[in-house]
Amino acid sequence: MDSALPAVAIVLPVFNEEAVLPETFTRLSQLFDAQPGYRWRAVLVDDGSRDRSGELLGDQAARDDRFEVVTLARNFGFQAALAAGIECAGEVDALITMDADLQDPPELIPALLQSWANGAEVVLAARRSRQEKGLRRLGMEIFHASFGRLTDQKLTENNAGTFGLMGSSALAAFRRLPERNRFFPGLRAWVGFDVAEVTYDRQERAAGQPKQSLRRLITYALDGLFSFSRLPLRAVSYAGLLVALIGFSLGLFYATRRIIGIEVAQTGFTTLVTLVLFLGGIQLIGIGVLGEYLGRIYDEVKQRPLYLIKKRTHRE
Repeated sequence: MDSALPAVAIVLPVFNEEAVLPETFTRLSQLFDAQPGYRWRAVLVDDGSRDRSGELLGDQAARDDRFEVVTLARNFGFQAALAAGIECAGEVDALITMDADLQDPPELIPALLQSWANGAEVVLAARRSRQEKGLRRLGMEIFHASFGRLTDQKLTENNAGTFGLMGSSALAAFRRLPERNRFFPGLRAWVGFDVAEVTYDRQERAAGQPKQSLRRLITYALDGLFSFSRLPLRAVSYAGLLVALIGFSLGLFYATRRIIGIEVAQTGFTTLVTLVLFLGGIQLIGIGVLGEYLGRIYDEVKQRPLYLIKKRTHRE
């Protein structure tokens, strides 16, 4: 292959996706064949799959040397698998990140590359619509609508996720970010550079069921909030200040009533219990918020590897 052609790597984390992988391989191969002006490489990260995904990945890499498989030692989670793929992609001119379930259509990749060729260093695939329904859909809509208002880092208003492209300069900057509790869209936005958007309609899964549980999605959302915002800490401080002012005002009010003889004895047992429970609740919320930040500091201080690679098929 002509070494003068731009090198493009596509990173896809994979976890228990045996039902959709054959279609993923077919559509990626068709993309590579239809766009001969690039040196293509797909980095498929097996994040501790327990089905036949690893076997299918290995077979595809043996058939087509444009596919590389990185097998992690266990399931480290989507963000860690994504980080492993980005690191293993090596030096490339452009790197594309996407899900393996084909909700992010590979057919949009030429449009991402065109925006990159026009000068954008970061190209976001922004969703016009999405197919998720129910509680999962509601939670995603609320998160994307509120993230920019609650954090110090502004994201696109058009609901962009993992799917997108980074040029070599943005990729080099991104690789310098060492966080353990990672929120990929926020980190990608943090590095800056010229950004362009390509809109698309997010599709249904080609096969199988979603692998990200609601609990993991909530954890992911919290990682994004606590990694890019001091608002929870400020909110607890403001709540404490407000409660203190209310308490001081009430104390002054009742003291004044007693001094001037309007109030001789204050019974108010229910009021007392309510105030104690309210103050106790505020304190527990504050401790919980501090614990979230402290736990993330603890993860960073330990300096454990974000992932461990068990094996890798690699061709120079």
